[in-house]
Amino acid sequence: MVHKENLVKNGVGKANILALGKAFPHQLVMQDLLVDGYFKDTNCDDPELKRKLTRLCKTTTVKTRYVVMSQEILNKYPELALEGLPTVKQRLDICNKAVTQMAIEASESCIKKWGRPVSDITHLVYVSSSEARLPGGDIYLAKGIGLSPDTNRVMLYFSGCSGGVAGLRVAKDIAENNPGSRVLLATSETTIIGYKPPSIKRPYDLVGVALFGDGAGAMIIGSEPTKSEKPLFELHTAIQNFLPDTEKVIDGRLTEEGISFRLDRELPEIIEDNVKGFCDKLLRHIGYDDIGYNDLFWAVHPGGPAILNRIEKKFELWPEKLSASRRALADYGNASSNTIVYVLEYLMEETLKMKNEGKDCGPELGLILAFGPGVTLEGILTRNLTI
Repeated sequence: MVHKENLVKNGVGKANILALGKAFPHQLVMQDLLVDGYFKDTNCDDPELKRKLTRLCKTTTVKTRYVVMSQEILNKYPELALEGLPTVKQRLDICNKAVTQMAIEASESCIKKWGRPVSDITHLVYVSSSEARLPGGDIYLAKGIGLSPDTNRVMLYFSGCSGGVAGLRVAKDIAENNPGSRVLLATSETTIIGYKPPSIKRPYDLVGVALFGDGAGAMIIGSEPTKSEKPLFELHTAIQNFLPDTEKVIDGRLTEEGISFRLDRELPEIIEDNVKGFCDKLLRHIGYDDIGYNDLFWAVHPGGPAILNRIEKKFELWPEKLSASRRALADYGNASSNTIVYVLEYLMEETLKMKNEGKDCGPELGLILAFGPGVTLEGILTRNLTI
C-alpha cells in the first residue's frame, strides 16, 4: 500500500489547487436537436451524412453542450457555413473576442471562490487552441480582470485536449519555485475556429461536430496555503511524455478556412497501449508497493467515450471510477483544455455527497490525466484534500 507518511513529508511546499471556476457561452445545444439544426444552418440535405451524424451523436454519449456559434453569427457571417471560402479572419475576430470574455468570467468566478483580492495574483498561465493574435489572450485577460502590470505571464497555445493539465503542470512548477506566489491558470476554447459544413470528402469532421463543446475554466494554484484559503487538491508530482512517430494521430492545421482537425481511428488503442506504463511511472514517485488501481481516484480528460472505455478496461476499473469524467462529457462535451476543470468539480461534488451521507469518501490519492497532440500524455499525482 501507499506509505502515507511519505506523502505527508513530501507534500511540504507542494502546490495546491485553491479554487476552481468555469464559464460558458449562452447557446446551449441539446444533442437530440443538433443534427437537424446543423444541417439546416449549413444548407445541406445529404441523407447519408445526416444518418452518420445521427449515429455519432448517440455514440459520443454527449447530452448537452455550450457553443459560441449562434444564428446571429451565421446571419452576420453566412460564409462560415459555405465550403472552401477563406474565412480565417472572420473566425479569429469572433474567437478572439469570445475566448477573452469566457476566460474573464471563469477567472472572476474562480477568484471570488478563492476569497482573496485579484492583486494577490502574481502569475498568469493562459491556455487556448482557439485563437491567434499578438499580443495574446493573456494580455486581454489580464486587462479584463485587473491584474497588475508586473504579473508574470505564460501562454500555452495549441496544446489541444492536454492543454489544461499541461497548464496545471506549469502552474505547479511556478508556484513551488516562487514562495508566496499565487498563479491563475485560465483556459478558454471555442469550436468556431473549425466550424465547417458537412462534406462527403471529410467524414471525420462529423466526429468533432458530435463531440466538441465551448467554454472556459480557471484555477488558482499556490503553495503553503494561508488560514483563509481552502486547498482542494495537492499536486504531488507532474510528468509529461510524448509518443515518438505519432505526430499525425492528432493532426490540426490552421488554413485560410480556419482549423482543420483529424483524429486517427487508432488514437484510443494507442492511449490504451501506453497509459499503464505512464501511470506506473507517476506512482513510482511515492514508493508504492502493489497499490491497486481501484485504490485511486481518477480525473481523466474525457477525450471521448472510446478513450474512457479503453482506460477502464486497461486498469480493470470499477465503473464509478470514471463517473466524473463521463458526467463532464455528457454535460459539456469535449471542451478541450477546459474539461479537466469540470471533471475536478464533479469529483469534489461526489466527495461532498458521500461525506454528507456519512459514507466513505473514497481514495485520498489519485491521478489527473489528459492526452493531446504529439501524442502527448500529461499526468499529475494528486491528493484530494476535500475528504
